[in-house]
Amino acid sequence: MRIFACTLATETNTFSPLPTSMDGYRDGVYLRPGEHPAETPLMCTAPLWVARRRAAADGFTLIEGSCFAASPAGTTNGADYETMRDEILGQLKAAMPLDGVLLGLHGAMVAHGYDDVEGDIAARVRAIVGPDCVIGMELDPHCHLTLKRVKHSDIIILYKEFPHTDVVDRAEELLTHVLATVRKQIKPVMSMYDCRQIGSYPTTLPLMRGFVDRMMAMEGKDGIISISIGHCFPYADVAELGGRILVVTNGDKAQADRLATEIGEEFVAMRGRTAPDYLDVPAGVAAGIAANAFPVVMADPADNAGGGAPSDNTTILRELIARDAQEAALGPIWDPIAVRLCFDAGIGATFPLRFGGKIGPASGAPVDAMVTVTGLARDCTQSFGPTQSPLGDCAAIKIGGVEVVLITNRTQALGLELFRNVGIEPTERKMLVVKSTNHFMAAFGPIAKKVIYIDADGPIPRDYRKIPYTKISRPIWPLDAETAPGLIY
Repeated sequence: MRIFACTLATETNTFSPLPTSMDGYRDGVYLRPGEHPAETPLMCTAPLWVARRRAAADGFTLIEGSCFAASPAGTTNGADYETMRDEILGQLKAAMPLDGVLLGLHGAMVAHGYDDVEGDIAARVRAIVGPDCVIGMELDPHCHLTLKRVKHSDIIILYKEFPHTDVVDRAEELLTHVLATVRKQIKPVMSMYDCRQIGSYPTTLPLMRGFVDRMMAMEGKDGIISISIGHCFPYADVAELGGRILVVTNGDKAQADRLATEIGEEFVAMRGRTAPDYLDVPAGVAAGIAANAFPVVMADPADNAGGGAPSDNTTILRELIARDAQEAALGPIWDPIAVRLCFDAGIGATFPLRFGGKIGPASGAPVDAMVTVTGLARDCTQSFGPTQSPLGDCAAIKIGGVEVVLITNRTQALGLELFRNVGIEPTERKMLVVKSTNHFMAAFGPIAKKVIYIDADGPIPRDYRKIPYTKISRPIWPLDAETAPGLIY
């Protein structure tokens, strides 16, 4: 048995001021066949990593393709996408004949000329391998679960958790089901229900936690192979944006249709009740200062690099400084120039520094302040599950009672190392402001005495009605009050 695996992935915010080129992939994951590290999966590479570990025991030959992945930002350069795609397709052709293909993708990648990158990849892979080769795809739930990619794949599995702590578990499932399909032990059929809604669905909150747990309890019983909940990625101007439910059963299309409809209707009924409450900046900072227990973790999702934002907005920081907040730490702010200046000044130096507020109007104004450099570290990382996320060179600066972590590799707050790398112990600070939507909860949730979500003025607002869509299929909630959810595949 011969299985091919590869990755080509990013999460594209088409409204982001940061275009994505080949350099963005070189800064992220840019690996040729055989170069993937053995220790840990990287961004969207879990199917290949899992297949490598299981190949001998499961009796198949793994042919590794290239792996390309970039941090979330704006639309990928079209020629660069085609270059990476065609390299992988060339490897696929050279590997023929194949019994199965594992695609480690994100699901919300957009390139110039390609609103549905994953659908384009799936269609081209199918054209090469033919109808009998089994194509399996792992996607992030923040994806556009398009008809094209479903039609050209045999089985698609999405991560279930948000924060995404189950990437490897879902890759294990995908490989198991692909192998079983190749061996004629199962015959996956897929059904998809379009919920016609845009929303946020953290599984750290009770409503979504219970919903996901019920879906997982169904899997492996009564012919149900997999149930995936497509949350959608709201910050992309594409036609097939929106929440969708994907059900995979063993040869029973009617059963898949019924179940997708039942689950989809339940998901629709949860509208408006799955996301946390948000405070505005003054109220959020005041609540953090007034809290009696610590640490209080305060999330800034509107400037989340994991959603394509620059991560250099200064609005919450300015409020902390204006209120003379004490024992507060904020991070990360992406500013390579400021980091360089801090290294030039050295630990303990006090000097005037302008930082943040660089990329565009939604970044806010830069902060000009006398700062003291309190920590410096080279080539830092932070953990997110089994994965290490690079932060680059980091600097900690202090302004009054507020410490700020500056980074050179744009990313969101994920692990406690974000602060610890530069000598800030997060459990000893009263307030921790993290630029992240919900992934921070995997590491910061267990130490938080209280979590406050703040809707600041960064480039990815919580109110989706403020997003200037032009391509999205209407009607869709909450842009429209009346919608028509239903089975579409």
